[in-house]
Parts: sequence; C-alpha cells; structure tokens
Amino acid sequence: MTLFAAYPQGRAWDEMIDRGGLPRSQYEVIHDTLSRLGPDELARRADQLARTYVDQGVTFDYAGEERAFPLDLVPRIIPADEWDVIDRGVQQRVRALEAFLDDVYARDGGLPRVVSDGILPLEVILSSSHFHRAAVGIRPHNGVRVHVSGIDLVRDEQGTFRVLEDNVRVPSGVSYVISNRRALTNTFPEAFSALKIRGVHDYPRHLLRALRAAAPGGNPNPTVVVLTPGVYNSAYFEHSLLARMMGVELVEGRDLICTGGTVRMRTTRGDRRVDVIYRRVDDDFLDPVQFRPDSVLGVPGLINAIRAGRVTVANAVGNGVADDKLVYSYVPDFIGYYLDEEPILPNVDTFRCVEPDHLAHVLAHVDEMVVKPVDGSGGKGLVIGPEADGATLDALRERLVEDPRGWIAQPVVQLSTVPTLIEGALKPRHVDLRPFAVNDGETVTVLPGGLTRVALPEGELVVNSSQGGGSKDTWVLAPAGPAEPAEDAERPATEIIVMTAPDEFSPDPIRSVKEQQKQQQQAAPAASGKEGRTC
Repeated sequence: MTLFAAYPQGRAWDEMIDRGGLPRSQYEVIHDTLSRLGPDELARRADQLARTYVDQGVTFDYAGEERAFPLDLVPRIIPADEWDVIDRGVQQRVRALEAFLDDVYARDGGLPRVVSDGILPLEVILSSSHFHRAAVGIRPHNGVRVHVSGIDLVRDEQGTFRVLEDNVRVPSGVSYVISNRRALTNTFPEAFSALKIRGVHDYPRHLLRALRAAAPGGNPNPTVVVLTPGVYNSAYFEHSLLARMMGVELVEGRDLICTGGTVRMRTTRGDRRVDVIYRRVDDDFLDPVQFRPDSVLGVPGLINAIRAGRVTVANAVGNGVADDKLVYSYVPDFIGYYLDEEPILPNVDTFRCVEPDHLAHVLAHVDEMVVKPVDGSGGKGLVIGPEADGATLDALRERLVEDPRGWIAQPVVQLSTVPTLIEGALKPRHVDLRPFAVNDGETVTVLPGGLTRVALPEGELVVNSSQGGGSKDTWVLAPAGPAEPAEDAERPATEIIVMTAPDEFSPDPIRSVKEQQKQQQQAAPAASGKEGRTC
C-alpha cells in the first residue's frame, strides 16, 4: 500500500491532492519522492531529523515538556502564479496600514482623515488597548512605521487566500523559516534539487537595509541594535539569530541609556550612540517613564528621544492599533480610501459585535461561528461555536452583551490542508501561512515563503504551538525563465535553537529587580503577544 492509498478527502481545499485524487502540478515531484521512499524510509528520515534537532538544541517547550521542534517533513509548495497574488496582496496591505498609522499618529491636531471622512469611527481608535497617545505627533525619519510585518493568511474551501489577521507590532517566526529551510534541504535533497525553489536566506540583508534606511537624519553609517527582553524570553533565539546574521549588537534595556535626548549603548570602550533600535519588547515595557513604571526591560526616556528625532524604533510604538481585530475589519476600506485600489487579498468575512445588527446576528448564530477577542493572540480566548458546549456558549453570549467592543465573529473557515506525517501515515492537517514583509521606505519586500503553521491534532483549526501545532517548510517555486541564484542547500544547520511556548503576561508580586527582570523576560508577550504566537 502506498502512502497516499488511503489519503482521505474532506471539505477543506487540499494543497497537494485535488478532488480527483491526483497530485496538483506543483506537488508532482514531492508526491513522487514520497511515494518512492515509502513509509519506512520516511519514518527513518523523520526520526533522524528529530534526533538532529534535539542534539543541536532545536527543541520546543510544550506544557513544561522539552520536545523536538515540531517540523513536519512534507513541505508546503506554492506555485509562482499563486505567490505573485500573495506578494502583491501583502505589499498592498502593508502600504494601506502604513497610510492608516500615519493618519492616526502624524497629524497636527484635528481628527485623522479616515475619521473625518466617515470611513472609521473615532471611538474604534481611541478604545483600542494598543492605541498610545504618547506616540501622537511622532514622525519617523523616512515615514516608515511598519518596518516588519507578518500578514496571516488562510485558504478557504474554494482555494481563495484570505487575510486572517495583521501583525505589525513586532511579528516573530522568521527564524523558523530559515531553520526549517536548512533542515528540509538536507532531508529531501532529491526533491529540492529537482525544483526551482526561491531562497529565504536573504531576509537579514533586507531587514538590515530597512533598519539603516530608517536612521534619523539619513545617517549613512548608523549604529543598529536589536533590543531583546533577555535570555529567558521565549523568542530569544530569534533575536540572537537576527542580530548575528545582520552583524549588529544584541542588547537588553540595561545596556542602553538615554542622555541628552539621545540613546547610548554601554560598551567596553565607552558609550556609543545608537541610531536605530529593532525592538523585540512590547510597547508597555519599552519606556517605564511613559508606560509600565515597574518595567526593567525598557529604556527610561526612550519615547522622548524618539520624539526628538534622535533615534528610530522599529517597529514604531503604537502600531498595535492596526493589529486590533476590529480595525482589521476595516482594512479593505483603507485600501480603497488611501490607495484607491481594490483589495487583492480579501478578509475573512467579519461581524463587528460593536454594531447592534451584527451583534444580534452573532448572538443568534454563535453556535455556528468563531468568536475572537479583538486583542487576543496565540489562539487564546477564541471560541469555535460548533465545538463548544451549551454552558460555554451561554457564558460567551453574556460576555458579548457586556463588552461588544471586545469581540468580533467570523464564519468557520475550513483551512486548507497539507499531507502531514502522523504516526507513520500521511494525513490531511489544517495550515495557515504567515508571509513576512520588510519595508525600507521605497520597496516592500515579501520573503518568498513565510511560515506555514500546521495544526497537528485531527480536525483542529487552531495552528498555534501553544495549542499543539507545528510548522512546515514553505517552498515558493520560481517563475519560468532565467534561473535565480540557487538556494544555499549546503549551508550547515549549525545554529543552536531553543524555543519555548510563551504565555500571556500575568504580573505576580515582585520581590526584587532581578526576579522582576526574569519574570518579565519569561512572561512579557514580547511584541504585544505577537512575539509569542508565532506557531
């Protein structure tokens, strides 16, 4: 019996197998490779990869247990024409969000244009927990606030890619993309060499270019640093990897000091001025003068230095208002309003519970919908109506009535599936996709591939690692024509990777600064929850 002999067809769009049971064209090579290998050889390669990951420290902390990082061997493959739609759609989305954030924060008094022209109610902005008045009036050097973005996509039952949510605070996960690629090139060299797959290792170069371009005053040789909460943070590996690959310093808040309106870094050769900070610390912890006074992760006076135009922080403070899931529902309107274009990538249909008629519909059909908190992350707090019991739905209805601004609702989308190795057999499992984009002020560059997250339990629609999910390498095929530079398949996977599943921040009594620092590093959702919801 072959690996695909008993592969089931469900309601969801399967990325590899069409409704007739045949492999889609982009998957023919990998389908043939998997079929020739058979279950025994595939299991051997999976075990070998898991052992290699454990030996190198590529592990994942799930529910307190250290496990091999859950990378599935079967890649997700996206043909060139489909990727072109994603690429253009993500670029368009980023440009619209940039325009919205500029409208919200860079105005000189008065209302944002999007409000005065009746596109978005002012209360939606002011009531967002991630709108920060401290950032109003700040104008970045080159106008860029969204230096890095991760736009989460899903594919519905008809095969249409839709935007599930926007992540423009400090989205994480690109380290998984780089590490997964290194692993799969060694695991499936025969399939990889037979396909023209676009590379992903240029990402740090694009990121560094964007950060340097953001330096105040157009400094041609700026000092760039990566600001991390510290070694106890769940995404610390990513922080250190990107700093190392960009060739810049990795610093903690205690390494920086604001003096005379500038930010300086303590070094063994004395203080050195810092021009650009790629921060991986949440807004609330970034400056204890403006936000949480008990934070030991940030830099006192940082907001004043930003306002004075003497340092740039990427991504910009206050970007989280654009991540609010209620604001998300208006982004297609932003695309028409700011860009005068039709959306290339549609949203998932969304009901705004803050609107009475929408709320009435949701209350009547809550057992058929997915209901989400507007500032939730990592799959936490959402309720999938068809899977919930009566008591859960009754409690949810009460919460919707008490706080309609805090919720949106969407129909249940059967996310597309990709064959996944489960207990020695290939079975369909639901996936999403997070393409990463870098904006240098002139060009929005979308990393060809992004992070495919997979829900490993059968029928599960929540792909987050905190819910037992894993990831896949994402292969974007190059278009026909002259060959692109080959992916660096020989690059050894020598990085030491330690990844853990973060929790949402819940402060405990603090007994000492040292204890507080460790607790905040571990618990702070190091980018307003987006840092920790990568997988």
